[in-house]
Amino acid sequence: MAAMDWKKICCPVDFSEPTQTALRVAVDLCRRLGSELVFLHVDAAVKLAEELPHGSVEAQLAALKDDAQRRGAQRIALARAPGEPVLAIAEFAKKNAIELIVMGTHGRVDRELTLTGSVAEAVVRKAECPVLTVHPGWKA
Repeated sequence: MAAMDWKKICCPVDFSEPTQTALRVAVDLCRRLGSELVFLHVDAAVKLAEELPHGSVEAQLAALKDDAQRRGAQRIALARAPGEPVLAIAEFAKKNAIELIVMGTHGRVDRELTLTGSVAEAVVRKAECPVLTVHPGWKA
């Protein structure tokens, strides 16, 4: 079996609590493997981000990047994509040679819609690369 040398790891972020758990796992993998970490925000989740007290989507992404650097990730990129989250994540991964997606299992993408893993589950089915899902209760 070939070694799992993932060189480019994507962590989709919607700024929810499960994103923080997935972020810790993604950063740890990138630190250990020397991989590039790509934080991807899908613009369909902008409503939630704009409700946050910490500012704009760009400010939130910059804060995630700073946190990841403090935790030891060396190469970090920030990206945004338009559209429906499942398709946007899968298409972004394919177009950008992402080798692993790390994402939380319980996130919100809209005020009226609380997702209980349905986006993560659909990404597992749609993405052509491996997807590592992280339960928000897992203490990394």
